[in-house]
Amino acid sequence: MEHGTDLPAAMLLALAGAYGVSPLAIDMYLSAFPRMARDLHASATSVQLTLTAFMTGLAVGQLVIGPLSDRWGRRRPLLAGTAVSVLAGLLCAAAPSAGLLVAARFVHGVSGAAGIVIARAVVGDRARGARAARAYGLLMMTAGVAPVVAPLIGGALVGAVGWRGIFLVLAGLAALTFLGALLLVPETLPHDRRSGGGLATTLRRTGTLLADRPFLGYAFAFAFGFGTLFSYLAASPFVYQNVFGLSIRTYAVILAVNAIGFTATSALNRRIVPRFGARLLLRVGLVVMAVCATMLCLLAATGPLVRDVAVPLVFVTVSSLGLIAANATALAVARAPQAAGSASAIVGALQFGLAATVSPLVGLGGENTAVPMAVAMAGSTIVAGTAVLVLAGADRDGDELG
Repeated sequence: MEHGTDLPAAMLLALAGAYGVSPLAIDMYLSAFPRMARDLHASATSVQLTLTAFMTGLAVGQLVIGPLSDRWGRRRPLLAGTAVSVLAGLLCAAAPSAGLLVAARFVHGVSGAAGIVIARAVVGDRARGARAARAYGLLMMTAGVAPVVAPLIGGALVGAVGWRGIFLVLAGLAALTFLGALLLVPETLPHDRRSGGGLATTLRRTGTLLADRPFLGYAFAFAFGFGTLFSYLAASPFVYQNVFGLSIRTYAVILAVNAIGFTATSALNRRIVPRFGARLLLRVGLVVMAVCATMLCLLAATGPLVRDVAVPLVFVTVSSLGLIAANATALAVARAPQAAGSASAIVGALQFGLAATVSPLVGLGGENTAVPMAVAMAGSTIVAGTAVLVLAGADRDGDELG
């Protein structure tokens, strides 16, 4: 069922830009870690904490900013968050020590969360059903592709401008996001739809959402679907180069191909969701992802992983996320039309909280095995599919929105 909506193309592109800057900022600077450790006279662990701090900030920021946007409207928190993100990027570029960089990256994450959580909430304010799923599809394309291409961009930049220059580039992108929001994104939450009350009201609304089984099912499907992607991203440099013996250039090409696969599937989803519905396409994506990831896990557990089999399986697994992310988001946010900000916050906090957890776990087995990556990918897909089956299996509203 398609509902009336008002999402002009320019506004949607501005929201996509706001949504995509923080995923870029997650790992654009990864290739500069060794240089950062030398420049800041810090350990590798201290430098890695800057990544954990940023993702923690993204999770915490969404939990704070989402409910606030339900009370104050979308525009003011979006403008404030993107403005602070510019300043945080500049602070990261100027940080004289690892400790201060960790603190700056946390602020960077909290402020960057505004673009993610409010972009989803704005779409929830203006669209429902297939139209919402199509709009979320554009946002998810930026969120899915950004972490894949960011290391490539960062690798090209670090030699020319250094790691501090990368943070200046991120500050510049945040400034462009601020201008886009200022000029193209109006207020989408009327005063009569805003929530009153204080902390107690916010906690009560959050509790209502957490007690909504279908909402949780879709939220877990979204978060653990991306958990599969983050498991792959965190482990693939070692698996593809150390285990499969691929060169850095070949690995970069595979990253790009997987990004193209995800983008193509997301674009396909935007075209066919009005015909087939968000709920059906979500289930198809989960089944495909679960089958491929489970096959990958079984192959890795029973012997050396064959490159020519594993690489295509990973490609299909990552590409199937294009059928999961947008549809799970549309179905989850539709469960809370009067609290889209809070719903978006919970979905996003689960996503990045899981990412912060998965990234170090896939390295526990060492640098010369594909088993942890395969297990994490398969485990994430099983949780995602089980959540929809058990928690959202009887969601008749989801059928109507499809």
